[in-house]
Amino acid sequence: MNAWPTVALGELLRRSERTIRLDSEATYREVTVRMNGKGVVERRQVQGREVAADRRHQAKSGQFIISRIDARHGASGLIPDKLDGAIVTNDFPLFDINTDRLDATFLNWISKTTSFVELCKAASEGTTNRVRLSEERFKALSIPLPSLDEQHRIAAGLDAISEKLQQIEAHLDAVERDAAHLLALRFRDIIADASLLPIYEVAPAVRRPVEIQVTARYREIGARSFGKGLFAKPDFDGATATWEKPVWVKSGDLVLSNIKAWEGAIAVASDAHDGCIASHRYITCVPDPMTATAGFLAYYLLSEDGLVKVISASPGTADRNRTLSLGNLGKIEVPVPPLGAQQSFDRLQAEVAALKAKHASIRAANSALLPATLERMFS
Repeated sequence: MNAWPTVALGELLRRSERTIRLDSEATYREVTVRMNGKGVVERRQVQGREVAADRRHQAKSGQFIISRIDARHGASGLIPDKLDGAIVTNDFPLFDINTDRLDATFLNWISKTTSFVELCKAASEGTTNRVRLSEERFKALSIPLPSLDEQHRIAAGLDAISEKLQQIEAHLDAVERDAAHLLALRFRDIIADASLLPIYEVAPAVRRPVEIQVTARYREIGARSFGKGLFAKPDFDGATATWEKPVWVKSGDLVLSNIKAWEGAIAVASDAHDGCIASHRYITCVPDPMTATAGFLAYYLLSEDGLVKVISASPGTADRNRTLSLGNLGKIEVPVPPLGAQQSFDRLQAEVAALKAKHASIRAANSALLPATLERMFS
């Protein structure tokens, strides 16, 4: 453990009472604070006449801000330069920092630690639905305080780690954009001279009814919107089933949610999904193995052109009323290039998927690095 002295926040922070009178015709930026140390951001822009009070506290770049309501969830941070002069409500106390004793960036980092959030929880009081940070108890909290030079050094080191992680994240994003662009170009070339056929001819819908057995246990899947694939739901016993007419899913099925297909709830079942069941809201299509592949069809249906057709085939106005019927789905025309070209494209899709999976593990490790560093440093 670091042998740093501890100092009460009340000795380091002074409550800012800076307010401004609002002009009813002027436009103001409002500040909010994200939970879990995710930073201080603009909530919205609002005209003075839309604000209930005629005065508001005004934020200054570099001030420390904390949410009375969500301090116990890590909602605190520094006012960034771009929000200098923005307004805040009374639910977000602002504090000027005594920079002769406390480095603002050092405070910002320490406020993201588990120990600081736990202190804020202890300084919050009230009933379950009205828990708020007590300002007096907050100012009585103590934090470890090394010398100012040491604070500068620690803050600079953490800033450097953060910047490097952001650079890595930006690099991964760029690589994935390039990979997606490559897929799009390859797909465009493959379908350039392809004929169009209705889905019912190349991948007819096949329903495999499930007779629920009360003594059996079932694995259930669902489809995420925006092309994010299938996901496993909690296993359940047949005796607890509350819905009717589920269907079996097999590996290689093209799976569509009939109420969410219009927003991209379309995916291909893998070996991991074989033998699972889905609710009656799901449509399973089985491609003719001599004509089309499920991966190729899924890519097309999730493309801009494909989704336009899916949306057109899903009439309705309200969210859950946009239903894709079997008849409308079957009439959607899809490009059908030679099977070998589709299989080659699927292999490319698999390589991109493997790349993204590798990136996901890197992102997970990166996201854990900084919190772990903070905990080791300030524990």
